[in-house]
Formats: sequence, C-alpha cells, structure tokens
Amino acid sequence: MNGKNHRSNGGKSSASGGVLLYGRHAAEAAIANKKRIVTGVLCVPENAEMFKALLLRSGREVSLLKVIPKKEIERLLPADAVHQGVVVQAKALENFTLEDVCLLADGQAHCRLLILDQVTDPQNVGAIIRSCAAFGALALVMQDKNSPAESGAMAKASAGTIELVPICRVTNLSRAIDKLKDAGFWVVGMDGYATITLDKMNKSGKIALVMGSEGKGMRRLVEESCDETVRLQTDARVESLNVATAAAIALYEAAKV
Repeated sequence: MNGKNHRSNGGKSSASGGVLLYGRHAAEAAIANKKRIVTGVLCVPENAEMFKALLLRSGREVSLLKVIPKKEIERLLPADAVHQGVVVQAKALENFTLEDVCLLADGQAHCRLLILDQVTDPQNVGAIIRSCAAFGALALVMQDKNSPAESGAMAKASAGTIELVPICRVTNLSRAIDKLKDAGFWVVGMDGYATITLDKMNKSGKIALVMGSEGKGMRRLVEESCDETVRLQTDARVESLNVATAAAIALYEAAKV
C-alpha cells in the first residue's frame, strides 16, 4: 500500500498466537502475503485446484494444503462464519511500533493515518482496515487494551486487506498522540458535537484522524490531545453513523489534498 516496509529493529512487537483465517479473499491475501506465516490451508474438494495454484504462485509448499469435507471446516469455526470452503491456519501478523509508523511517515509531505479509541467490535475494525487500504492510510493505530485481537472475523470483514495495512498497538493512546504530534502530525478528532464540519478540517501535511467508540465517542484525555475536533454533517434526524461508515467518510475526505 505504501512504498516502505521498514520496521525498526529496536521495538518490534509480535502477535505470536495462531489465527484461523476464513473466506476466499482473506485466505488468498494471507497466502500471497510474504510476511504472513502460513502453517496450513484447509479447503473443500471443489477449491483444491485453485488453492494449490495459489500456493505454487506464492512460492509456498503445496504440502500445506489439506482437502477436507465442509463439515470439518465448520467444526473449526464459529457457527456464523462465512468460510466459502477454505480456512488458512496462520500466525498472527507482527504489529508495527509507533516508531515504525513515524518512520513510514518520515519524508512524506502528505499522509494520513487512523487512530481508534476503544472500538471493540472485530467486524467494525475489519471494515475500517478495508477503508484504510482503499483510501491510502499509512497505518491504523489502536490501544492494546480494549481493542480486539487479530481474528478470522476481522480478516474476513477486511476482505483480506488486513495483509496490506500496518497495524500499531500502543499502551497509552494519549501519549501516542503526543509522539505523533512531535513527528509532525496534525491530530483531528471526530466528535458529533464539534462546531467545525469534516469538510472544513485542515487537510494539509500529515493528518492523524481519531475515531471514538460508538455511543461514548473519544475519551476525555484523548479528545484533549487532539489539535482540533470535527463532525460529520448529517441529517438532524440521524443521531450518528456506524463507526466503520464514519471512518470511511473521514478517510475519503482527508485524502482530498
């Protein structure tokens, strides 16, 4: 998604746990991602040739592929998982550090990243990742606590773009925002009560957009860390939008330079 893939040597954090990635887009993207450690690919017979070809094309061992009945796949996954006849067994992706994100932004005159404050639904986060990829966001920053771990549901909702977007998890969001300011970012918080509308926000230079949780919005200290707050201009009869929808609109608007 961006021209740099550098990660600093000193502060790498690794999400070492295993994940089950399901659905064709998520599975194909995971297999194609050289940075993803894949330990197995399980698919129904009718998908076997396609995933054999994908493994060969990606330079992975065809022996990773195991053809199993649909019922066996369903036993591995939540009852509501739309798996499309394939599951990839993999290691979770390595998280970027805040220093890594600042290095990605270094030297860029215009870039955008998104910060989530206690957005806890993995499907919302997955949809937000997809919007980050679609609108060229540099990275997604979340707090370690009160945010979902990488999961099959998140990868499925992202339509495989979780493989493209650097994800950074931090301990303290307010301190992370201060560090981003030091790196030259203008921090814009989304707040339904702000007087400035989204289209009037400062869009020059490096922009960090902050989205709060649905219902509560940004926490006080996080909001106080922002350089400005803006709101979506919506019909008065509609109280608010889903956070993933609002994030997509904000990223689209921020991309207009």
